[in-house]
Amino acid sequence: MTQMLAPTMQCQMGMSRSPIQARNTITTKMWSSLLLNIQGPKAKRSTSGFKVFALKSSDNIGTVSRLEGLLNLDITPFTDKIIAEYIWVGGTGIDVRSKSRTISKPVEHPSELPKWNYDGSSTGQAPGEDSEVILYPQAIFKDPFRGGNNILVICDSYTPSGEPIPTNKRHRAAQIFSDAKVVNEVPWFGIEQEYTLLQTDVKWPLGWPVGGYPGPQGPYYCAAGADKSFGRDISDAHYKACLYAGINISGTNGEVMPGQWEYQVGPSVGIEAGDHIWCSRYILERITEQAGVVLSLDPKPIEGDWNGAGCHTNYSTKSMREEGGFEVIKKAILNLSLRHKDHISAYGEGTKGG
Repeated sequence: MTQMLAPTMQCQMGMSRSPIQARNTITTKMWSSLLLNIQGPKAKRSTSGFKVFALKSSDNIGTVSRLEGLLNLDITPFTDKIIAEYIWVGGTGIDVRSKSRTISKPVEHPSELPKWNYDGSSTGQAPGEDSEVILYPQAIFKDPFRGGNNILVICDSYTPSGEPIPTNKRHRAAQIFSDAKVVNEVPWFGIEQEYTLLQTDVKWPLGWPVGGYPGPQGPYYCAAGADKSFGRDISDAHYKACLYAGINISGTNGEVMPGQWEYQVGPSVGIEAGDHIWCSRYILERITEQAGVVLSLDPKPIEGDWNGAGCHTNYSTKSMREEGGFEVIKKAILNLSLRHKDHISAYGEGTKGG
């Protein structure tokens, strides 16, 4: 099944069905973009999020219409109950997992949500004989897929006795960011998340000929055109979905390698930066899932003279931003240099040789 994502009445966007029916798979020669038409600057707002079209080549129009209607059903006018999508980081340290539950009424703060559990042996985070892992809700965002009062919930993971599991990096980060000295410095983070879009069946970048290579890098960075830009609709859908969710996304652009994109989150203060980047990654995973494209955060997805995909992090403190801050920056650089190898070893898979 191929699912395509597009905004609904939130911006009064419409689209014809014929292009989708005719081109419901992504091939190496054709990127089936969605053509979205904004119907005026004063578009009516609604509680709906993003409209999801579920298509299958053998489906008739009636079946598609019925499924589309259910996928985009806004439950808000009919019940006080909401759907909460609990999201957590999986066993690899980069995969995101999620599951849904019903909450009796809308909430405004994660403390209003119950803890939950999952089978850690199925995510590589617990042994089979003692597999229960507990989810603690930590941050909430509006759900751009279900709309209404429904929410996405960023969680971290603990043992039943309340100890953070090894892949729970948020717990220690929250302790650091809540320290009075750190709070007073108001640490800002600006995160540049690069990613590569891959064709589903062959795991080869979008827009590249299967088993072959496009022209040399140069024409693709921040470019427009069917021969230079591949996956813009995914980037744009992600941008709007993040804004809808309440994520502090600040921009996006096509990258140097064809099929590669970047978006920026921030500036964000303290632990908020991590919550926002993880939620943005989850939303991107969901959008690429619906588009039938594979998302890769691999720092070097293609060998050879092709640009990698990083997650560059810009950082400053209040002292750095004030008069005389350049001297504070130089001191911080010196401190970081003393443990450069230790930092590299801890900064994620694929960076060990960096």
